[in-house]
Formats: sequence, structure tokens, C-alpha cells
Amino acid sequence: MPSETPLSRRSVLGAVAAGAAAAVLRPFDALAQAAPITKPIPSTGERLPVVGLGTWITFNVGDDAELRDECSAVMAAFFAAGGRLIDSSPMYGSSQPVIGYAHQKLGRPPALFAADKVWTSSGSAGPEQIEESRGYWGVRRFDLLQVHNLLAWESHLPQLLAMKAEGRVRYVGITTSEGRRHEDIERVMASHPIDFVQITYNVLDREVEDRILPLAQERGIAVIANRPFREGSLIRTVKRHPLPSWAGEIGVMNWAQFILKFIVSHPAVTCAIPATSKVAHVKENMGAATGPVPDAALRRRMAAHVEAL
Repeated sequence: MPSETPLSRRSVLGAVAAGAAAAVLRPFDALAQAAPITKPIPSTGERLPVVGLGTWITFNVGDDAELRDECSAVMAAFFAAGGRLIDSSPMYGSSQPVIGYAHQKLGRPPALFAADKVWTSSGSAGPEQIEESRGYWGVRRFDLLQVHNLLAWESHLPQLLAMKAEGRVRYVGITTSEGRRHEDIERVMASHPIDFVQITYNVLDREVEDRILPLAQERGIAVIANRPFREGSLIRTVKRHPLPSWAGEIGVMNWAQFILKFIVSHPAVTCAIPATSKVAHVKENMGAATGPVPDAALRRRMAAHVEAL
């Protein structure tokens, strides 16, 4: 009788990633769940699931084979749940090549909406950086390119708009985070034909409700919400408390879904991009893209509840 060889953690992770990759092509696989809620990109009407995937910190795993396979499994579960938009940046360490590794390992799922950024103080270095990023991802072109934190936007934004006109990128945007440079963000939104703006927005960080979100609606600009969990600190704070009994009214099963449902139910928000390195968390997060959507009154109740914790 042949001897049994114990499975290494690496081989198990590889098998998980490979199996989940197959789920991308098999919609009735056990990993699949209800189709996610989508919202239109205002400039075209193309629809995106309201929960995407961020890669800041979580995908910066270098050349560690086991961790790369974990990231592959995360992406596989994301696609299996109907996810599309994955966001990264040259600033995020090895995140871009890790995405590319997983993308290839999973058979290059056609659902991918590839969102990246240009992040260099040199305007002339932008095109070269974009090509390097595209090579890391292994995509023919990016769906969305954004000027990261408005760094040298005066140089980069015209280049990105020219690329869009030439068909070398589909959408153009700008980003900020943690409440920085909001006046500059508003100025660019009001004066340039951008498709996307990425800002920090969650149940506690709501400054953008005053001016940026209304301006996005007025100008027909899609909104990506970053830092939905404040890099995990918000989850760590609220999970010490039980969910309110009325959370079930909107199909919320955990705090991650509570927070994400609050974010994506704002009429101006197109997509939130929680980052994670755990398959279980991807499934939780994508659960926020299904079921009932909070109305304005319930959103106020959600915010007040968290503020009172």
C-alpha cells in the first residue's frame, strides 16, 4: 500500500487557489454566492459591483510563495463572489507583481477591472512607471488609472486623459486619503473631465458628505471609497460590541458588512475597496454587496450607533 505524504501548507494553499480559480468559470460552484449589487459608472453606464478589493499592505508579501498563494486564494474567492475592481499602486510595495502572479495563476479571469495609479513626482517619469505597472499586472491595458494623492497631477492628468483619448486606458481618476487635500480634489473635479475620484469614506470619516460626494453626483464622477475599516482599527473598535438587533433588517451578519453597507448605500458611492489577506474576510465583505440596502433614515441610525460606542 503506498505511503501517504503529508500536505504542506504551501500545497494546500495552491490547491485552494487552483480550485477557487475554477469557480470563476463555474457560476454554480459551491463558492459562488448571490450576484452582487452593482452601480453604474456615471460617464459610461458600465456597472461595477459595489464592493471591490484593495491591496494596500495586504498584498505586499514580496516573493514569499505561501503568502503569494494566500493572495491568489483571496482573489479567487473575490471573483467567485462576483467581484471585479481590484485597486493597487506603485506605492504598495510588491502588491502589483503579486496581483499579476495571482491573475496568471487564476487563468486571467475576464471579470477583472484593473485599477492602478501613477505615483511619481516627475511628470516625465509617469509613462514609464505606468508601463512597468502594466507589466507587473500582466494586462493589455488598465481599466482605470488614477493620479495617486494628486502627486504632480498637473503633469500626470493631461497624460492620462491623452491615453484615454488614444484608447490606452478606459477611465481616468484622482485619489486622496485620510481627509487630505480636499480643496484641491474639489478643484480638479470641477475643472477636468475625470471619470473617478477616490477618497476616504466610512461610518466615522464622513467629511466628504458635505462637498465632495454632492460634487461627484453633480459632475457625474464615480466614487471609490478607500480605508473603509481605517486599516482595521475601526473593526477592532466596534467588534468589542454586539451588532445592534436591527442589523438583520438589512441582512448584516457582522461588523464588516455593517460598515460596508453604510458606505456603499450612499447614492454617490460607486464602490468600496476593503483590503484583506484572508479568504473568510473576502466572503464577509462581498456579503455586503447583497441583500437590502439601507435607506437615508437607517444610514443615519447606523452612523449614530457607531458614534455612540
